[in-house]
Amino acid sequence: MSVRELVVLGTASQVPTRGRNHNGYLLRWDGEGLLFDPGEGTQRQMLRAGVSAGDITRICLTHFHGDHCLGVPGVVQRLSTDRVTHPVYAHYPASGEHFFKRLRHASAFHETTELHEEPVAAEGRVVSGPFGELQARRLDHRIESFGYRLVEPDGRRMVPELLARFGIGGPRVGLLQRTGTLDVDGHTVHLEQVSEPRRGQRAAFIMDTRLCDAVYDLADGADLLVIEATYLDEDAALATEHFHLTAAQAGRVAAECGVRLLVLTHFSQRYSQVERFREEAAEQFDGEIVLAEDLVRVPVPRRR
Repeated sequence: MSVRELVVLGTASQVPTRGRNHNGYLLRWDGEGLLFDPGEGTQRQMLRAGVSAGDITRICLTHFHGDHCLGVPGVVQRLSTDRVTHPVYAHYPASGEHFFKRLRHASAFHETTELHEEPVAAEGRVVSGPFGELQARRLDHRIESFGYRLVEPDGRRMVPELLARFGIGGPRVGLLQRTGTLDVDGHTVHLEQVSEPRRGQRAAFIMDTRLCDAVYDLADGADLLVIEATYLDEDAALATEHFHLTAAQAGRVAAECGVRLLVLTHFSQRYSQVERFREEAAEQFDGEIVLAEDLVRVPVPRRR
C-alpha cells in the first residue's frame, strides 16, 4: 500500500528551543523517502518519530545555513551503521559542494551505503523516476538557496460504471491500462472510453527566502505546501531584512496558488504563541492550515 505523508522532525529556525528541534522533514511518497534540510539533531528526531535510515532514498538541501544541514554527518553515518542497501542520492546547491563534502566526511566511519551526490546547478528538473519529477527553483536568500517541488505525472482514473458498460473486469482492466486498447467481442475499447483524467499530485518545499517569483512557481497547484513562516506580520521589516517570509505572506501565496494544505514551519524563537501564525495565515488563506510541530505526521491530501 502506498503512503504519502510528511513526517516533521524539526520546526525551529536559526535557534532551537526546548520544544522545537532544528529543521528536518521526511516526505514519504510511495517508495521514496525525501529527507529535506536535516538540521542538527535529526538522527535522534528520526528515532523519536519512528523513521529508520532505510526510509531515506534522497537527501535534499535547500541551502547551507547550519539549521538546514548540520544533521547531514549523523544521517550519512547512520545510513552505513544501519547497512542501508539501496543507493541514496543527495541534492544540494552546487555552489556549496565543498560544504557537503566536509559534512559527509566530518569524522571517521566505515562507509558501506552508496551515497551519490547530484548537485543542483540550475533551475528545472533535478531528477525523474516512477515517483514523478523533482524540480528546483532558485529562491531569494542571503546565500544560494533552492526550493523543491515534486510533481506526479497526470494519469487517468478508471470509472467502474463505464467498465461495467463494456463488460470489462478483473485482469483485463490492468491490461487495458497498460496497452491503452482492448478487444471486447470484436470491438476495440480505448482507455479514454472507460476512464477520466486524473491530475498528478504535487508537493512543494520552500525554506529561507523573501517573496519572489520562484515561491509562486513552486507553490502553484500544490496539494501540500511546506513553507517557512519565520516572522509575524508585525515584524515584516525584519523578515525582509533577513530574507525570510511572514505567516501572512505564506498564507497569501497559498491562496493565490490554489494550495490545498498549507504547512507552516521554521518559527523564530522570539515568539512564544505560535497560534498567531495560523491566525495571520488564515486571514489570507481559507484552506486547511497546519502549524508544524516536531514529530507529527501530516498526510498528503487525498486526490480530489
